[in-house]
Amino acid sequence: MKDLIIDKAMNSIKRKNNFDETKLAEIKYGLSTLYINITKTIVIITLSIILNLIKELLLILLFYGLLRLFGFGLHAKKTWQCWIGSLLTFLLLPYLVKLLIINFYVRLIISILSIVLIIIYAPADTEKRPLIRKKRRILYKILCTLIAIGLTIYSILTKNVLIQNSIFFSLILECFMINPLSYKIFKLKYANYKNYKKPLPA
Repeated sequence: MKDLIIDKAMNSIKRKNNFDETKLAEIKYGLSTLYINITKTIVIITLSIILNLIKELLLILLFYGLLRLFGFGLHAKKTWQCWIGSLLTFLLLPYLVKLLIINFYVRLIISILSIVLIIIYAPADTEKRPLIRKKRRILYKILCTLIAIGLTIYSILTKNVLIQNSIFFSLILECFMINPLSYKIFKLKYANYKNYKKPLPA
């Protein structure tokens, strides 16, 4: 189904545009990523509704999405790895958000450590999307750090346990996704901008 839909879309793009092979490859990669993300999201949301975890899932998606927006992080090499990782992450974490009551000082200490890790490691790029401009990397680091600090402050001020836990696990998840050790575990290259051959202005 995936190949059929993408092939039809690519044929339509080729007929209406005069892109070179490199540009077409980029478009095909983007369409493939979009298809996987849409279908994966539909499945995860459906399962979370069945398991009565939809509220927790939406909170995780919101807070983690804000961090991921500028912090980025690793991507699975294969589609099946992405599916398994996403299903485990976005069904297990909402369950923990709903189940656990975490000590305030534990949340505070781990949240502060998460902010430190974000300052050190964010943003973390991938081989297919290296962050080659230095000024942009600095900007993303600042924005991701500010979001992490803002979420941590919000989690301290709010009395809503679901929000507290959702922010807590979102911070941990983003730190895992940007950590060089995680890249090493999954045999992915880290700091890919350093290996980019074509020099670009900062």
